[in-house]
Amino acid sequence: MMKHSKFAVALVLLLSLQILSSAMAKSKSPQKLKVGFYAYKCPHAEIIVRKAVNKAVSLNPGLAAGIIRLHFHDCFVRGCDGSLLLDTVAGKPAAEKENVANFPSLRGFEVIDQAKADIEAVCPGTVSCADILAFAARDSALKAGYIGYEVPSGRRDGRVSLSSEVLQNLPPPFFLAAQLKENFKRKGLSLDEMVTLSGAHSIGVSHCSAFSSRLSGFNATFDKDPSLDSGYAALLKTKCPVPAKGDPVVNNDFQTPTVLDNKYYVNLKNHKGLLTSDQTLFDSPLTKNLVLNNVKYGSVWAKKFAAAMVHMGSIEVLTGKQGEIRKNCRLVN
Repeated sequence: MMKHSKFAVALVLLLSLQILSSAMAKSKSPQKLKVGFYAYKCPHAEIIVRKAVNKAVSLNPGLAAGIIRLHFHDCFVRGCDGSLLLDTVAGKPAAEKENVANFPSLRGFEVIDQAKADIEAVCPGTVSCADILAFAARDSALKAGYIGYEVPSGRRDGRVSLSSEVLQNLPPPFFLAAQLKENFKRKGLSLDEMVTLSGAHSIGVSHCSAFSSRLSGFNATFDKDPSLDSGYAALLKTKCPVPAKGDPVVNNDFQTPTVLDNKYYVNLKNHKGLLTSDQTLFDSPLTKNLVLNNVKYGSVWAKKFAAAMVHMGSIEVLTGKQGEIRKNCRLVN
């Protein structure tokens, strides 16, 4: 009896230790994002964001592209933590938004500020700026392309924003397909997702400085980038005169510049991609077939775009007790 009793006690202790160990492991593991995270805490949060986005984009359709780009640039540097929204503080290193890749081209900060102010008025200290940006990007896709999807939320806001980290994470406009593949792979995104998300260039604008090297003085053999349609190149030269006053902008997609659709891929097939990083997707054997599929099946691309946006929105997120919930998206608490 004594032996059986000791065995029973030992078994109970072993099971208790396993349960305790499992509980501790779960408490240390990061919380997952989930759809409806604010259903009880702030049930009107997503509606408030959508109203702010719809109002702003109705007045300025170009803001849809700007907000989607904000989300992309935020997620690729330090993850989707709203660090891009932080202003530079006097006496401290420049913030992400001051980097040449972001300033002065990024647009839409004021829309996020408005949505945050409206939410703070009813649910103070509850909804993160990172989540507001993710909601706003979704609502921009819906407004510009009727592409709707549910956004898992529960992100927390980061406290660090450094301009010095931007260029080592964001893909530049001169990257080729293989380089783009590696850049997105480091963020956990597939080759197909990279090509799919590039379709965001169906809307928005680019500064002439981002592609002017394709128009003249391309290399020792060709004055113009040979992958660029001659007629399109001539049109771009009229938009980007030399010398120019400032740095003019050109629509990324000359066909449907304010509609998020698959015409971007049609342009690539016709050698009318604006940036090197656009046209390479059709010119490279690595990605050509993916582009052609998106040309043929626009509705399939739209569904893939929605799924890729959700996946991108989960990059290196802060959850649980990590980070904070900012009161003002431009400042840490």
